[in-house]
Amino acid sequence: MSSRCVVFPSILSAGLSPLALMLCLTGAGAEPAPVPPEAPPAAAKPAPKAEAGPRPDAAPKPEQVAPANAVPLAQGAESAPAAPKKSRELPPLVVARVSDDPVPTLAPSTFLDTFRMAERYQAIVDAGGWGTLPADLTIKPGARDPNIPALRQHLVLTGDLPAGVPSSDVLDPILVSAVKAFQARHGLPETGMVGRQTVTALNVPAATRQRQLSASAARQIGSNFPYGDRYVVVNIPSAAVEAVENGVVVRRYVAVVGKPDKATPRIEARITDVNLNPTWTLPVSIIKKEIIPKMRKDPGYLARERIRILGPGGVEVDPTTIDWAGEKAANYTLRQDSGLDNSLGQVRIDMPNKQAVYMHDTPSKSLFAREVRFHSHGCVRVAQVKELAGWLLEGTPGPSGPGSTWGPMEIEANIATNERLDIKLPNQIPVTFVYLTGYATPDGRAHFRDDIYGIDSPAVPMRDAVMTGSITPKKAAPAAPAKAPGNAPVPPGLIPQKAARPAAN
Repeated sequence: MSSRCVVFPSILSAGLSPLALMLCLTGAGAEPAPVPPEAPPAAAKPAPKAEAGPRPDAAPKPEQVAPANAVPLAQGAESAPAAPKKSRELPPLVVARVSDDPVPTLAPSTFLDTFRMAERYQAIVDAGGWGTLPADLTIKPGARDPNIPALRQHLVLTGDLPAGVPSSDVLDPILVSAVKAFQARHGLPETGMVGRQTVTALNVPAATRQRQLSASAARQIGSNFPYGDRYVVVNIPSAAVEAVENGVVVRRYVAVVGKPDKATPRIEARITDVNLNPTWTLPVSIIKKEIIPKMRKDPGYLARERIRILGPGGVEVDPTTIDWAGEKAANYTLRQDSGLDNSLGQVRIDMPNKQAVYMHDTPSKSLFAREVRFHSHGCVRVAQVKELAGWLLEGTPGPSGPGSTWGPMEIEANIATNERLDIKLPNQIPVTFVYLTGYATPDGRAHFRDDIYGIDSPAVPMRDAVMTGSITPKKAAPAAPAKAPGNAPVPPGLIPQKAARPAAN
């Protein structure tokens, strides 16, 4: 400050013009700002901002002259160091559209409903089925098209359009509603417009639809799933998770399930715990197929991913002491630390089962926005999994003991600690992963999904449903519904092979 006071009288004595005086004042006031003697090197970065003021063409603007403006800039930059910690604020989650239908995919009556629907579709097949539409057909609501009469006939057969509706070649409001109903049953966007996806679903032969219903019903034979008041259903072909309470879907979530070569298995289990900030223990298959090849090419891979190697007794092993040319690393435990980048994300839902699969969060959330979501190694990734965890934890004493609850704030606060926390459910909740490509609901609707794993064909053996010890198989005689009602013939593919029955525990 004293240097500025010394310069000012010398300028006055020089007898300079007002413009020259202004220029001198500008230079004199801003000169110390770029490189203050006492400023640390970090203050050099914002220097260009301070130097932007004294340009001669900007001199007439008095707001650029005041030297006091330059000092807070340097101080502000100095007081806001770069944050080394990664922000826990996640970008907004974008997910694919999911149905808001309150009717569950799986209910106690699903087997019989699906069995009877398979018989109904067999009658459609016997009557000649339905025709096909041009693959490139596009019809917008209100438009005329010569293919509309065939579309009407198809929707009448499937029950989406009442039989008595007057026929025309216009996609009128009543027909639009029927198209939307068809789209809803097939998991398609309910636009009411006839486009590529809708035409593809319409052109699936009636015999294929009948086989989907029959095969799905067959996979339900022998199930001992205890529905109860609250349960969770994952229908693998739908890539969706349903939280069911008192017979109604209260929450439905977009999910990512296993790739065709790493299929998510069918299981029946119970949810026992919710893990916040989980660690991830890598399966041996992933160590052999993915980790070892990566370490051969990039020795720093494990360190960057925060994956530790643990030997006997949990003693950490230096990766450089392991011969990555072979497969000895598979003899160790590889565990990834908790954190935002953990492969399980911030939440894991534990359900002990022989297949060692579970539901969890993920740091890679972009897949939730896709319509086709078959990308995992077999476990089920759940969008908005914290909300599902909150529903599971209803009735569980909160972090402050009896009287407290696990609400969204409590869950987020415990996740923010970055410390693992395992919360045990006082009442375990039944959960099942099913593979229903065709199923019927009590309201008389037939629903269909793509046979992504290709197991509906009679030539493909069905995978066993795996049950844990927490679900005790019933000792009752084989269920009567396994037989076709009356003297009706059993539809093709309905009689299961022995391998389709659950393994005894």
